[in-house]
Amino acid sequence: MKTFRKDLWKSDEYTYEAAYGFMPNIRAYLHDEDDEIRRTILVVPGGGYCMCTPHEGELVALEFYKKGMNAFVLTYTTDITMSIPLKKQPLNDLARAVRMIRKDASEYHVQQDKLVICGSSAGGHVCACLATHFDDIKDENPEYTGISCRPDGVILAYPVITSGEYTHIYSIQALLGKEPKEDELEYYSAEKQVKADTPPCFIWQTLGDSLVPIENSYLFAEALRKNKINYAQYVFPFGDHGLSIASFEQFAGWRGGQFSVEQLENVIEHIKNDTLIKVSDARKKELKEQFLGNNVGPSNNDDDEKKSENAPENRRRPEEGKNPFADVSMWPELAFVWMSRL
Repeated sequence: MKTFRKDLWKSDEYTYEAAYGFMPNIRAYLHDEDDEIRRTILVVPGGGYCMCTPHEGELVALEFYKKGMNAFVLTYTTDITMSIPLKKQPLNDLARAVRMIRKDASEYHVQQDKLVICGSSAGGHVCACLATHFDDIKDENPEYTGISCRPDGVILAYPVITSGEYTHIYSIQALLGKEPKEDELEYYSAEKQVKADTPPCFIWQTLGDSLVPIENSYLFAEALRKNKINYAQYVFPFGDHGLSIASFEQFAGWRGGQFSVEQLENVIEHIKNDTLIKVSDARKKELKEQFLGNNVGPSNNDDDEKKSENAPENRRRPEEGKNPFADVSMWPELAFVWMSRL
């Protein structure tokens, strides 16, 4: 396997104020034993637009690498401080990543017209937005202006889709701020933006999701159906939010992909040194309690981290030594078959 990191932007192109030294990038997982031109997948982790969660990045990329694809993980711009709205920056990051992979397709041994993006949770929101807004995401760099950022297929895992009634409010607040304009909410409500040339989509979610309402997936699927877009949708009866590939190895304690939290780690250093920019005193206090106190790991709200007592998986006990979500773990194979038809 050939792996490497490549930054998306030149220093004078990237101007997000709360980056804290971070540069958005892609990490490659390429087959290097032959010159076969392969289909490729670009994985976009979730994290509520506050971070890029490791288990939704590398784990997914490696799963499709094992199936013979070349794979990339996008580490895009996020903001755990929720101080400076991200606006179009994550979408621009994803669009540049797609263009970059297509530009260097011969070097990476990938098919330019078989590029699928795969996003989880808030990463699914970035992907859904690119699927519906690819034609208005321009790139001023002459290296990329003539290259399409329209993906050939889109996989959405328990995605954030809407900015309306069923939204995940903290994702939208990190993206647009606490007082977004109506036109912004409309633009980033992906189910309202589906059109005739939106690429085919594969969607999956669980009934037990206690963080992102499953109505998000249904709203997007219905919009695809009305616009006669080829799509597949799978609803699994058990499992809460953030299951990634739901493999037995994952639940047994997989660790890896920490590169995706580089920006978060940079921010934590600034929390320690009290050098955050444009962050309210109240938010600074929350961040210090979260990262310098007894709490471990990022969260927008304590309630978000709690499993719903009524979630289906909390009302059953799996047999010891067996994967409690063996059905959910089948989604990569289902998606692989779906991709073969694109």
